[in-house]
Amino acid sequence: MAESVRRDYAPLARRLLTTALVLAGLAAAGWWAWQQPFMAPTRMMWEISRMPAPASLPMPVDGVAADAVADTWGAARGTDRRHEGVDIFAGRGTAVTSTTRGVVSAVREGGLGGRQVWVLGPGMERHYYAHLDGWAAGLSKGDVVLPGDLLGSVGDSGNARGTPPHLHYGIYGNGGALDPLPRLRAGADADPTEDAPAETASR
Repeated sequence: MAESVRRDYAPLARRLLTTALVLAGLAAAGWWAWQQPFMAPTRMMWEISRMPAPASLPMPVDGVAADAVADTWGAARGTDRRHEGVDIFAGRGTAVTSTTRGVVSAVREGGLGGRQVWVLGPGMERHYYAHLDGWAAGLSKGDVVLPGDLLGSVGDSGNARGTPPHLHYGIYGNGGALDPLPRLRAGADADPTEDAPAETASR
């Protein structure tokens, strides 16, 4: 009777162990990198891409009540434009804050909006803050913001030059401009303790 040959599984076991250790090391390195500050915009983009657009929003101008904001959505602006947002009047220099968590997609000056900030928020909606007098110190594209974070101050830049200082606030979804006022009024009526988002370390 032929003598049975014993197979040596040690090399295979060593290869499997080495592979497992390499994969574990890569996973640990990936987890470490994901937690670092330089990954904050990526973490926030991942978060807001999975969130629905908010049904209510806080006022972006300090000290202004939602019911004091006139409904000018769709009002004529010249002969070829309609108003795609709300104008929130306040004293020059009044703080303008983010209504949502998100990532700053632009900080620029030019065109009708003058000094402006764009924030990409939940539901991948774009929030537009225009006619600013100035920007928050150090604010730049790619910054992570949370509701209430300072973006700038009320002014009259752009085509609002010479009018009473105000913030033009607009929201843009995939289908175009959306009226912000119903959400601002819903935010004024909401209990701030209900459904408050956890302000996790997304920065």
